[in-house]
Amino acid sequence: MGQPGFWDDQETAAGTSAAHARAQRRLEMFRGLESDVADLADLAEMAAEDEEMAAELDSQLGSAEQRLAELEEARLFSGEYDAGDAVVTVHAGAGGTDSQDWAEILLRMYLRWAERRGFDVEMVEASPGEEAGLKSATFIARGENAYGLFAAERGVHRLVRISPFDSSSRRHTSFAQVDVGPVVEDSVEVEVDESDLRIDTYRASGAGGQHVNKTDSAVRITHIPTGVVVQCQNERSQTQNKAVAMQLLRSKLIELEERKRSEELAKARGEVKDVAWGSQIRSYVMHPYTMVKDHRTEHEVGDVQRVLDGDIDEFIRDYLNKTAAASAS
Repeated sequence: MGQPGFWDDQETAAGTSAAHARAQRRLEMFRGLESDVADLADLAEMAAEDEEMAAELDSQLGSAEQRLAELEEARLFSGEYDAGDAVVTVHAGAGGTDSQDWAEILLRMYLRWAERRGFDVEMVEASPGEEAGLKSATFIARGENAYGLFAAERGVHRLVRISPFDSSSRRHTSFAQVDVGPVVEDSVEVEVDESDLRIDTYRASGAGGQHVNKTDSAVRITHIPTGVVVQCQNERSQTQNKAVAMQLLRSKLIELEERKRSEELAKARGEVKDVAWGSQIRSYVMHPYTMVKDHRTEHEVGDVQRVLDGDIDEFIRDYLNKTAAASAS
């Protein structure tokens, strides 16, 4: 960064500067933790004779453990895109109105979790269901390791509950699919042939004033060879929506390649990965008992509402640890 002409290439320089800032934050956290841990031995001696110091020791230990967990988490991200931003899409699956409602509940969970993590979130599109909930919704999460973290949520999520839309109050099972892709810069090579694209425009749905209601500003792009569909309706013009949709398409195509590579590695290790609706990664059961269970790690939590309010760090951390251990072996 100190070399002459460093800022001549603004895009490259900004990327380097951001990487430097991330490294500085991690180094400062490590040095601070190292210093605090060195002080804990003295504090423990004083705490043996003083109850007030014992409370201080507990507080310092808790803080040190939390920061250590953050550093442990940071070392799990070694993928090419892990440190960058993420494009997250939630799709309602089988189950009609119940699944559309479930998709909206999942979206709320992720938005709350993103807020806890300090991510900036930008909604790209939200397609409402006929009666309630959402058919699909896409947002971009910007922040350190956003893609590496959200990628742990990729897959099918299953909800079991008494349906609020069933007049007989029967138990229903609903599904929603979460797709996660990295936000890629224009400099990243992604081969997209214009002849492979079908571009449709339509009238943006939902509230938004006269402009939204009277112009076909929303854009949907279909990549014919892969069947990937992206759409954007939140920008003010069709041109802006198309530009964002193209960025989303690039992200989805990279996600597709990443998934293929992951499946090839899993096969090489003798694992079988099925992405059918029956192979959910996590179940959220609200009746006849309450439990959230991750089927990849067997991690369970009894408080479903706490999880749906955005407390999903332990599920993600367990999965990342398991994935890192499998990669190392």
